Amino acid sequence: MSNKILISIGKVKIEAELLDTPTARNIKDALPFGSKAQTWGEEVYFETPVMAELEDDAKDVVQAGELAFWTEGDCIAIGFGKTPASQGDEIRLATKTNIWAHAVTDVTLLKPCKSGDFVFIEMLQS
Repeated sequence: MSNKILISIGKVKIEAELLDTPTARNIKDALPFGSKAQTWGEEVYFETPVMAELEDDAKDVVQAGELAFWTEGDCIAIGFGKTPASQGDEIRLATKTNIWAHAVTDVTLLKPCKSGDFVFIEMLQS
């Protein structure tokens, strides 16, 4: 079984590898699904049909390529640069999030994405 997913946002495609976490398993079980993108500074996020509890290692400052799950909004968040909450050059999300996957593709490719872009997330066939 593949451990890789494909997230398509508008014309941008991001390939990512799932981690072994409860959130990643919840997301994998819900695939495939579609959503609509929202943006917050240099972050793209979108609603999911998934619910998850905040995990012990949840964090709000992430590295480019770490895919986050915002438990309070049931959203996947992909930060790729400064957000309104950032201090300096960090990628700071609105609140602590669960890291559930690592992007294989360069997430800065998401820069042209805009609110309202169609999102589709699915398993990649191995």
